[in-house]
Amino acid sequence: MKERISPAFLRAIPKSDLHLHLDGSLRLKTLIELAREMKVKLPSYTEAGLRRLVFKDSYKDLPEYLHGFMYTCAVLADLDNLSRAAQELVEDNAAEGVRYIEVRFAPQLHVTPTVGVREIVRAVNAGLAAGAKAHDASKAVKSGADVPFHYGMILCAMRRFKRGMSPYFADMLRLMEHAPKDEVYAAASLELARAGVELGSEGLPVVGFDLAGEEAGYPPADHWAAYQYAHNHFVRKTVHAGEAYGPESIWQAVTQCHANRIGHGTFLFADEMVQDPKIEDRKRYVADLANYLASQRIGIEVCVTSNLQTIPSLKSIARHPVRKMIDYGLSVSICTDNRLVSNTTVARELELVCAGAQVTREELKRLTVAGFKGAFFPGSFAEKRRFVRAAEARYEAVEAEFARAAKPGRA
Repeated sequence: MKERISPAFLRAIPKSDLHLHLDGSLRLKTLIELAREMKVKLPSYTEAGLRRLVFKDSYKDLPEYLHGFMYTCAVLADLDNLSRAAQELVEDNAAEGVRYIEVRFAPQLHVTPTVGVREIVRAVNAGLAAGAKAHDASKAVKSGADVPFHYGMILCAMRRFKRGMSPYFADMLRLMEHAPKDEVYAAASLELARAGVELGSEGLPVVGFDLAGEEAGYPPADHWAAYQYAHNHFVRKTVHAGEAYGPESIWQAVTQCHANRIGHGTFLFADEMVQDPKIEDRKRYVADLANYLASQRIGIEVCVTSNLQTIPSLKSIARHPVRKMIDYGLSVSICTDNRLVSNTTVARELELVCAGAQVTREELKRLTVAGFKGAFFPGSFAEKRRFVRAAEARYEAVEAEFARAAKPGRA
């Protein structure tokens, strides 16, 4: 019988989260407090009420899952609130043993008539930096017993948008009202890529560029110019792909957008979803795609709880492709997606994967280390390598500590 991996061990080991949306990961208490201050109407002003009405353990479909973002985005239309949410996100992650996060957000969603993209990114960074500084001031970090906290920011472009989503999007649609919609969406993403490169040149840890939103009908290739600009300026790339569309979306993300990682990739092996009639052997196509991703170490950011909540065909973790991804040798990192909306943590996601996908202790260590290795780390490669080694050494120290505690005769 497979040895059970305890929740205490999963909390203690150093972890990472490479797919973490800021607007989906607020503290519920903070959301309520900020809503009162900003006069944002909520369906309930108690944590229990919001868990029952909005932020549930299960959702009937994707629209219900996304419903809560209207409240979180509303309270984040303020620079101080963005900084606070970012700082608390570091604190919450650090408390459960996470030592590296990449926080992704769509700055254009938070633009107001008086605040632009660059101010928004700086505000988020200020909060993240404050949280990391507080963690690194601890005795454990100073003595070398614990790992310092590092973070990066990933800027998200939107596959499509509407006027009501933000003043920025309303202006884009008005200024380009005679252009095809896909050109408007592409123009917004290119402008964001340029802002990200500019902010990175100022020394801010803008480590990646992402594309999120409705996948079917809005292919990654539409945003080729933005990704090419990011690529030309050495910015790492990830794409939400294979979450609500088939393997071809993943392949397009890799070939047209130079993706270094794939967000979700849930339908990687769904050969029945391949639509190109020129692809005659669909099973061979997905096998070749998976092997290509594995050989090129193109990471997969797996968010199990989120997938189970938004994809009706996934009835259980046993039906999730994470086990198959591991067997193919893919560089898999276990992520939360949205800590608030999915009511989860990194430790909880690891616990679900370990139990549901029958992950061994050796595989768990590889998954954990893969998260650090796959990071779009803001420093040099030498600095990243030292950080990965420190995280791995800390993992081994925790492993040894738990092994000693488990020996017969110990209290």
